[in-house]
Amino acid sequence: MHALLSVIIWLPIAAGVLVLLLGERNIVAGRWLALLASIATLLASLPLIAHFDTSTAAFQFIERLPWIARFDAYYALGVDGISLPLVLLTAFMTILVVIAGWTVIESRAAQYFAAFLIMEGLMIGVFCATDALLFYFFWEAMLIPMFLIIGIWGGPRRVYATIKFFLYTFLGSVFMLAALIYMYVKAGSYSIASFQTLPLTLLEQRWIFVAFLLAFAVKVPMWPVHTWLPDAHVEAPTGGSVILAAIMLKMGGYGFLRFSLPIAPDASRELDLLIIALSLIAVVYIGFVALVQQDMKKLIAYSSIAHMGFVTLGAFVVYEIVRGTGGVQGAGMGLDGALVQMVSHGLVSGALFLCVGVLYDRVHSRQIADYGGVINTMPVFAAFMVLFALANTGLPGTSGFVGEFLVILASFKASFWYALLAGTTLVLGAAYTLWLVKRVVFGPVGNDRVAALQDLNGREFIVLAALALAVLLLGVWPAPLLKIMQPSIQHLVDQAIASKIPL
Repeated sequence: MHALLSVIIWLPIAAGVLVLLLGERNIVAGRWLALLASIATLLASLPLIAHFDTSTAAFQFIERLPWIARFDAYYALGVDGISLPLVLLTAFMTILVVIAGWTVIESRAAQYFAAFLIMEGLMIGVFCATDALLFYFFWEAMLIPMFLIIGIWGGPRRVYATIKFFLYTFLGSVFMLAALIYMYVKAGSYSIASFQTLPLTLLEQRWIFVAFLLAFAVKVPMWPVHTWLPDAHVEAPTGGSVILAAIMLKMGGYGFLRFSLPIAPDASRELDLLIIALSLIAVVYIGFVALVQQDMKKLIAYSSIAHMGFVTLGAFVVYEIVRGTGGVQGAGMGLDGALVQMVSHGLVSGALFLCVGVLYDRVHSRQIADYGGVINTMPVFAAFMVLFALANTGLPGTSGFVGEFLVILASFKASFWYALLAGTTLVLGAAYTLWLVKRVVFGPVGNDRVAALQDLNGREFIVLAALALAVLLLGVWPAPLLKIMQPSIQHLVDQAIASKIPL
């Protein structure tokens, strides 16, 4: 099992470089290489589950090699119950993106597939890094392929969207780098574990918490720094939207769990109401914004912001539970819900963007008004789209229900009003999602273009069927995921509620 994480990180990156070298003249070979490499990455990550010890919160599959000796920075990797589900989600979604773009991408196809493979390796690196400098390297490097994906294969306003995306995410990350350097000076090491045990005064914790907040809030994205996301989604090609929604937004949530809560617990406790307020605004206000959208992609993008509000709400409601009950009983429920919601949202939002991509490839329009009665000409597609729409509303039996239910339950333990406001997403989510489905899928055939539509081909069916299976499996049987998470979540609760202020 030695160097397994390195294989999972560098295999897709090496394959991406090879696809680039093959170029456009050998695009058939390039496509197959991209597919085989993404499948090999997923297969290589399966032993992580088989050999994962669910009785400990410690990092497993550890690798540690000298990297920059002068700064005491190491090439240090490891996974725990928080990062493992996200590694598997990244490997799974990349395969589907490669299949979805198989023949759809006609210009610079080799560069397209290479960008996704390289980005896959960098994203897995973010979740596996246990050295803060290595984490930052992967965190920033990952922006480059996504910048190119939106900028080269995006829509008419792609340049505006890419610059906005890059500036928002890059500027937020600068503050995180400042916080990491400050802690390195104090700890003498870039090890994330050493940062988590660093005795910091409340003032230091406040500054560090705010620096992390600026980086992670943009990535989630939290209100009011969410405005880059709808533009990026609308302009991105289908594959770019899928990875952006399914994986990149999760990095903000992961950052809160890995850095903010354990490193600055006292500041997190002090400022938790701020995060809870911003999360509830995202859930309620953005839900209303989604209701008035005319563009399918924009509607799903706003839906993503509302659903990611659940992740930050679940992560920070832990302090309110401890305050209210005076104990840690049930405090981990919100964190359980946050992590399940991250995985579920990755599957459901990715599936919805792929559904929009299927329609766009045929009609070349994302406007809701250009559709109507799709079920009459594409019954198989309509069945999938309705399933994913219901999962997006949090229907019991789908993955969307599990995370939201746990977060609402945890919110109720903290305050009835938090639970009431969080629960409005079930009403608003149903309103905008079913309104979308009613106008696009049901009713009489809307126009001649809809009448001429062909149902799913084999490639599209495989992609949507794989996602449907994952959504239903996680909805009906979330126990294996919760079992993997449990020790790490409990350890995180213990870290989050323990004071670090030196006596």
